[in-house]
Amino acid sequence: LQLVETGGGLVEHGGSLELSCAASGLSFVSYYVAWFRQVPGKEREGVACIDSDLNVAESVKGRFTIYEGPNRRAFYLRMDNLKPDDTAIYYCAADKSPSGLTSELGCLSAEYAHWGQGTQVTVSS
Repeated sequence: LQLVETGGGLVEHGGSLELSCAASGLSFVSYYVAWFRQVPGKEREGVACIDSDLNVAESVKGRFTIYEGPNRRAFYLRMDNLKPDDTAIYYCAADKSPSGLTSELGCLSAEYAHWGQGTQVTVSS
């Protein structure tokens, strides 16, 4: 399963961006999917994920939304009211049965087998 992200870029503080993740013509039916972000030198952070529900991390709640496209052929991360602290490389991830789902953060901290190449999001102050 090869994941391809699009939609990163440079945006001003308070602006919006939408990231998308597709899987080489396949669908994400039966997959758990997620968005992570990472700043060099810091730990990777789960931002949003879909299991039986739509989940977002507390740090972005009210500003970020994860959703799926028709027939689950892609999933998206809508980011509003962006802040400079949101600057990071954003990765999409997918797995039919990621390990660690029973942890406190569930699909936000699970281990996924398939990853995109990452897309840079930069928020200027």
